[in-house]
Formats: sequence, C-alpha cells, structure tokens
Amino acid sequence: MKKLIAKAILFIVCFQFAWVARAQYATEFYLTDLDNAPLKEKVQQSIGKLLTEINTAQANDSQPYFSGLNISKDAQNTIMMLWDNTPFRCGETEVIERCLKNGKEFQVRNIPLFLTIKDDNSTQDKYQEAVIGFDRNGMITDFHLALATNLYTKILKSNQAVSDFRYRQMILDYVEQFRTAYNTKDINFLNQIFSDDALIITGKVVKAVPTDMNKFMPDPKVIYTKQTKKEYLTNLTNIFKTNKRINVIFDDINVIRHPAKPNFYGVTLKQGYTSDRYSDVGYLFLLWDFTNEDAPKIHVRTWQPEMLDQYTKLPEEEIFQVEDFDI
Repeated sequence: MKKLIAKAILFIVCFQFAWVARAQYATEFYLTDLDNAPLKEKVQQSIGKLLTEINTAQANDSQPYFSGLNISKDAQNTIMMLWDNTPFRCGETEVIERCLKNGKEFQVRNIPLFLTIKDDNSTQDKYQEAVIGFDRNGMITDFHLALATNLYTKILKSNQAVSDFRYRQMILDYVEQFRTAYNTKDINFLNQIFSDDALIITGKVVKAVPTDMNKFMPDPKVIYTKQTKKEYLTNLTNIFKTNKRINVIFDDINVIRHPAKPNFYGVTLKQGYTSDRYSDVGYLFLLWDFTNEDAPKIHVRTWQPEMLDQYTKLPEEEIFQVEDFDI
C-alpha cells in the first residue's frame, strides 16, 4: 500500500514539474479581426499550443511533439525541416495579431521567432518572422518564413485594383514559401513549383587575365549558363546534402504583371544566400504563371551577381525583367 502511495505521489510531482516547465515557455496567442467566435477561440488555442511546444522543445534541445495539436502533416513537415536546419523559438510570451484572408483560407503574420544558429565556435540567435496559415476548421495548414514587413506592405500597396491585389497577395505568399523551401531543403516543393520546361539561367562574373599585348585589366563580364529543371534540381539536391545549413533572405522585391499575359507575373528579388561553404548576393528573377491559381508554376528562374568587381555593380538595365522573355 505504501509503495502505491509513493508511486502516486511521484507521479503527481513529475506531472506538476512537467506542467511548470511547460508553463515557463508558454506563449499566449490572441487573434483580432475574425468575427467567427468559435473559430477564433479554436485558432488561438491551436497556435498558442504550437508556439509553446516549439519553445519547450528548443529549451530542452529536443524536437517539437505534435500529438494533440490541430496541425496538418504538411505544416508539421515544414516545421521539422526548418528545425533540422535551425531550431527556433517564439520571441514573446504574448502575441496579438490580425487574421488575414488568404484565398480560401486564413493566415496570421509577424510571428516573432529567434532562429538558433550554431557553428564550431559560437551560438547566436537570429530574428525572423513567420506566417501561420489555417483553414475554416481551425486546423493549422501552413508554416513558413515571412518576408520583411516593409517589403510585403510595399508590394500590396503598389496597385489598388482588387483583382491585382489578390494576385499580388498570392504571389507574395508563394515567394515566401519558395524562400522557405531553400531554408528547409524542401526539394519536393521546388519540384512541384517549377514547370517541367522551366528555363534556369545562372550568371557568373569572368575576369580576363592581362597579357603582354594588353597590360590593362579588361572589364569583368557576366557569362550565363542554362540548365533544365532536371539538371538544376539534381545539382541543388547535392548542395542540400553537403550543407547542414542554408539561409536565403530577400532584401528587396519588385512585382510586375506581364503586359500581354494577365496571369503571368515577373518577380525580381535581391537575394542573399549563405551556406556552410559559400555565400553570395545577387538578383533573382522568377517568372510566375498563375493560370491555375491552385498550382502556380515558375517558367523562368535567373540569377545574376550584384557586383561585377569590388567597386562595380551590375548595371540596372542588365537585370532581367519580364519583358526579356517570350511566353
């Protein structure tokens, strides 16, 4: 009898300790601008529990545990792929954000995260914001890294036409998912988003060597190589395998609708890329086709270096734009 009582006391103590430990890392989430009270309460609970679980896992140097959480498999997989790259935690004990309509579903933005970046000599936290999507049943269906708020707002406000606004919102959402796919090494998403006949163009600066006949250093120039979708994704898969961490950021963005094809948009981004072995800064151009809004495709991807040498930038008129490609 005494053994049973002792076991019961031990169980209660362990349970209370676990509850206190979890409460220590709790994040409360509050949603505004959603009139459906039952859905609002359900989403607040779901996102709050998810952020708390993420905080607890990061503090315990473990992995998030999704049992009992109202979250889709796709969202779970994205979190785990991001976690394998850089574990993270929510930066606040209380988060209050607006509910935004996103097509047939909803999303909340500006979720503050700190990504834990470790190398051989140090550990540092890097601030980043996340986007969480959910459906009409309150299930979390999406989790991805966000563009900077100023960039996102800039594009949304650049055209007031309602239909164009809707497309711009979709484009920004997919651009964020596109970026997250590199950070999470999600080759399956990239395989889906590129069209089968996608054109991949990569620029590289070439500097000629002075000769006896020409003592002056010739101007550097950019040469371009073309790849098929299969070639590009094969090379990218190898890069993903040989690098523990990949970080892609977008510092600037410009969205232009094709003048003759209303469902086609050209997106130009200034991209920073960092991996274990390599880093660069350049201009990324993506030609998106939203003819099928549920399954948009990228037909063209180009990358050009920002700098030709230490002092010379790539001329602005040489940066690829939507009118440079025949559709």
